[in-house]
Parts: sequence; C-alpha cells; structure tokens
Amino acid sequence: MVGLDADHEAWTAAQSTTTAVVDGRELDVAYYEAGRDNGGPPVIFLHGIPTWSFLWRGIAPAVAEDRHVIAPDLVGYGNSQRSDDFDRSIRAQTSVLSELVAESDHDEVALVAHDIGGGVALRYAAARPEAVRKLVLSNAACFDSWPVEFINSLGVPGVVEGWDDEEFEEKMSFLFAEGAHGEADPEFVAGMRAPWARDGGRPALSRAAVATNTNHTTDIDYGAITAETLCLWGADDVLQPIDNAERLADAVAADVTVVPLDDAYHWVTHDRTEAYREHLRGFLSN
Repeated sequence: MVGLDADHEAWTAAQSTTTAVVDGRELDVAYYEAGRDNGGPPVIFLHGIPTWSFLWRGIAPAVAEDRHVIAPDLVGYGNSQRSDDFDRSIRAQTSVLSELVAESDHDEVALVAHDIGGGVALRYAAARPEAVRKLVLSNAACFDSWPVEFINSLGVPGVVEGWDDEEFEEKMSFLFAEGAHGEADPEFVAGMRAPWARDGGRPALSRAAVATNTNHTTDIDYGAITAETLCLWGADDVLQPIDNAERLADAVAADVTVVPLDDAYHWVTHDRTEAYREHLRGFLSN
C-alpha cells in the first residue's frame, strides 16, 4: 500500500493491470488496489476528466486500512490504454466498471466518484441498483451540467496537439494549480500533468475531451438508484455547483445526504483532503 503522500511515480509503481472489453476491443486498464483481505464489498474509486486515479492518493490508502479498495484509471486516462481507436465516453467507461466489478467476485460494491466518474457511477447504479450498496458523489457530472466550456475546447481537432511546451504548461497550471482553493500542492499538480506530458498524451487529452457526451447523463433513470447516497461536494465549485447535489438528492430514489465542504473548489479531494477522508470513512462504516 502506498502512503497518503505518495508521489505520482510511487502511485504508478503500485498499480496493476487487467483488461476490459469495450465495443469488442480488449483494452488495458491500470488500477490501484489495496486491502484485498479486508471484509465488506469493495470500494471502487472513479476519477474524472482530466485526472486519473492519482486523484485519490490522499483518500484510497486510508480507506484501505479496513476496506478492499480499487481505483482504476479510466480507459484513455493515466496509465490505462490511450491509443486512438476506441470510445472513452461515460457509456464506454461504464462497461469497464462492469467488468471490474465482475472480477471482484462480489455481488455488491460501494462507488466513490468525482466529475465524469460520477456520471459513470450514476449510470451503473441506475442500471444495476441491486449491485451498489453505497454511492458517494463528489462534484459529479450529472443531468445536463457538463461538459464545461474549457474541456469542450480541448476536443476541437488540432487545439491540444498544437500547443507548444510553454502553452501546455500554462494550460496545466490553469487546470490544476489555479483550480485549487489556495496554494496547490506541487505534487498534485505534477502528478495530474504527468500522463498528459508523456508521448501521446496530448492526442489522448483531446480524445478524452471530445468523448464528453451530455446525453450519457440526461438519459439516466435517476429514480432507479436505490443505493444510500452521499453527495460530498466542494461547496465553492463553479463548474459543478452545489445546486447539482441538491438536484441529485431530489431525483435519486434512495436516501441522499448532502455534505458541502467549504473552502473547496472542483478538486475537493485536494482542497479538503482530511475532511473528505473523515466524512467518507464514516459513511462507508455505517
């Protein structure tokens, strides 16, 4: 198990790989796993765009002290397959999640999800309500709340691929450093930019952006979701505002608790790491 302050290289070294089939294509999926010998349904952590499982470095290892945790890199992201020949939409990511759940050999799971990972979790929980015991959503893509304008712009052909190194650094700083509440942790920023800085990273970022499809969250039957739900939300987020959490609370069939975390923007797991851990572990243990 990696420490709560692991850098992105240590996180990568701790990952394993498996495969999942999307539209008939077998794709490589990297994932962090810990606490396999612990009891209870696995807790699966789902990141969003443009992050990877490193988003959960200050959260998942703590949960793994008493639960089995799995934190995959969505296909097209992080250290998972990033070639240019497959769909990486929320619909496709839900197929990957289904295979990961099947591999876990459990009938139920708990899902913890951020950004478009929230869209994936919501689709899965609506389609398979009996399989999701608990659902945690953080600043999640839902209904018609996404994609945001900046992410949309990255999907325009040639935009990201046309950045020179200076412009790339400016955009990464805008996304992660300026997007943090207060001063950003340099390792968070370095870790988030690292996959996109590698060979093939810029085309992969563009493909991830163009795969954002609002229809994949507007067509969810939110009333079919029966999992006990916690909306653990960065209260100052302007991209996915707290109003969306209240809207989810009204739409989901199950009991929903909304917990706003003040002094937190979209990167809530970075901005309020300790508070996030505390609330999450309390909810999962009840």
